[in-house]
Amino acid sequence: MAAAVWTDRGRKAANLVGTVTIIRSSHTALKAQYDAVVIGGGHNGLVAAAYLQKGGLKTAVLERRHVLGGAAVSEEIFPGFHFSRCSYLLSLLRPHIYADLELKKHGLKVYMRDPHAFTPMLEEGVGGAPPRSLTLGSDLPTNQKEIGRFSQKDAKAYPEFVAHLEKLAAAIHPLLDAPPVDIPGVTTGSLRKRLAAAKTLTPIVKCGLKLGRNIPNFYEIITAPIMKILTQWFDSEPLRATLATDGVIGAMISPTNPGSGYVLLHHVMGELEKEKGAWGYVEGGMGGVSKAIASAAQSYGVDIFTEKDVGEILVGSDGAAKGVVLKDGTEVHSQVVLSNATPHVTFKNLTPQAALSPEFIKAVDQIDYTSPVTKINVAVDKLPNFLASPTSDGKPGPHHQCSIHLNCESVEVLETAYKEAVNGRPSARPMLEMTIPSVLDPTLAPPGCHVVSFFTQFTPYRIEGREWTDQDREAYADTVFDWVEQYAPGFKRSVVGRDILAPPDLQRIFGLTGGNIFHGSMSLDQLYLARPLPSLSDYRSPIKGLYLCGSGSHPGGGVMGSPGWNAALTVMADLKHR
Repeated sequence: MAAAVWTDRGRKAANLVGTVTIIRSSHTALKAQYDAVVIGGGHNGLVAAAYLQKGGLKTAVLERRHVLGGAAVSEEIFPGFHFSRCSYLLSLLRPHIYADLELKKHGLKVYMRDPHAFTPMLEEGVGGAPPRSLTLGSDLPTNQKEIGRFSQKDAKAYPEFVAHLEKLAAAIHPLLDAPPVDIPGVTTGSLRKRLAAAKTLTPIVKCGLKLGRNIPNFYEIITAPIMKILTQWFDSEPLRATLATDGVIGAMISPTNPGSGYVLLHHVMGELEKEKGAWGYVEGGMGGVSKAIASAAQSYGVDIFTEKDVGEILVGSDGAAKGVVLKDGTEVHSQVVLSNATPHVTFKNLTPQAALSPEFIKAVDQIDYTSPVTKINVAVDKLPNFLASPTSDGKPGPHHQCSIHLNCESVEVLETAYKEAVNGRPSARPMLEMTIPSVLDPTLAPPGCHVVSFFTQFTPYRIEGREWTDQDREAYADTVFDWVEQYAPGFKRSVVGRDILAPPDLQRIFGLTGGNIFHGSMSLDQLYLARPLPSLSDYRSPIKGLYLCGSGSHPGGGVMGSPGWNAALTVMADLKHR
């Protein structure tokens, strides 16, 4: 189980505010028959349901937990403190989905962050000055001034580097909003079917044309270690380490592993409020995204239910999906079933194994879900004060709204942390991404208090072959807090509650197989045509009428809504041609 601690000081702080409203299902009764059933009320499942309903299919969403949102969920773990318990930042919500579903009208409010990254150093200040730090935001001249404190050469190169990444990211946007190329359709069947399938080539052709002479650069960044790329551009360790964190975030890889360059590019592709590469906090926590999408879906007529735990997908004698049966025995029949669960949960836990070939099951077993992440949610009664950028009277500075990168002074620190986890031990000096969303969103905590999120790496799924214990969780959290204390003395005294989610907890609570936040590793062998498997890249499964709509399918985790949107379009196209 996850470890949680709540102190008397926290109880006193909680008395200052009320409780959060949990997103629950409507009062509509669950029917026995729908056109479409979506398993899982995460953001992609909700997006799929909204578009299916808009397309004329009576749709139901069945969520096993008491609260909607999947990983994008807000929970009041400690009274008065509202946390984005799993995912914690918004960026890759596709603009057309944001517009189509009128999410702003349905209550989605985002607090933009600028600056967006703060990396303090552990060092003695010179002549009484505070230790150095690196702060990056949207203003390039300011960024150059910050970088120039470490290297004038790097400061000069930085704008060109940003433009280079943005050019590559913009070129592959067409691939995010369309299913992968239909290889079987293009190569087999009648001429009419081949011509129809040839339309799936359009996005990749557009991508190639937009890349043009940058194709070799694109190939390099998706295959190379991020350190190879960063070393070509920069000399200073704090800058390289700060940028390298986006190359390993959520992935059990180090900056020197091939493929880490793509993870960086994946995070650069974000867009928020028409600002490229922007990341923001959702008012009320990440559950606010799910709440807005659910509201939109319900306005179209989708029936949404919580505490409806699906036990099995019903497969008829003809080998096609016929609906689902809940764990309480209730059967819900439908023309199609969409699963927002991971491919592992979908095909190993929910689909009758006799309906799948041994070869397919073996392939599903090979999907990589390795995760390095332990998430720690913390309630504090005062704002952390960093030695590298001190503030007075508990007032936040610009750096408090950032992603605060601790233990990121050098790439060597990240590499050491990775190697410890690969050898089965939680890192002794973990990579920490710290966020304090309550600095911008006062609805999250009592007055004067704050919620703090730690996205930490690297931790193994099992500790030297055994299961995590509560003692292991507490010991690891103590290690994290000891490091934070070095950057911000007094932090440990401010803690009034903490919620520790190791990889097995992320799996158990949120259904993230292996604790992997992306529903499967974002490695080159599990992207585009091969996500999650070459035979599953078009959202269709071996079971007719059963589709994947979650982050385990293209374009992968973090690209909010796109898998659900693409899956819904695929379903409607298939039903049209039945």
